[in-house]
Amino acid sequence: MVAVDTNVIVRLLTADDPAQTALAKALFNAEEIWIAKTVVLETAWVLRTVFEFEEVEVAEALFKLICLDNVIAEDEDAITSALRLVDKGVELADALHLFSHPPGTRFVSFDKAFVQRAKRAGVEGISRLGG
Repeated sequence: MVAVDTNVIVRLLTADDPAQTALAKALFNAEEIWIAKTVVLETAWVLRTVFEFEEVEVAEALFKLICLDNVIAEDEDAITSALRLVDKGVELADALHLFSHPPGTRFVSFDKAFVQRAKRAGVEGISRLGG
């Protein structure tokens, strides 16, 4: 198994550097791949800020990636749940925070809009701190 860095995934998803893209594709075709949750989050940030992907495009690309048979993602249930919330208007980073806390805990935020979007998306156990 090989754990990959953000830049390997970015090359794979953007094909912006032909030589590095070829190496990334070869690696993904030959090995079992481990992707850390932090790498997923950083990849999303790079795709949005550097490559100007829309949030939904990022979620779709990452979902397809982690669903590959040879890819294992850290806390895959949390990641896939978070990626599904993006279609409902919740930013990926916020959604990933929502699904990364221990069972039986509630999630609080000062961000009123985030809490409202999450509740509209059907998330339970989230509330606004101080309101």
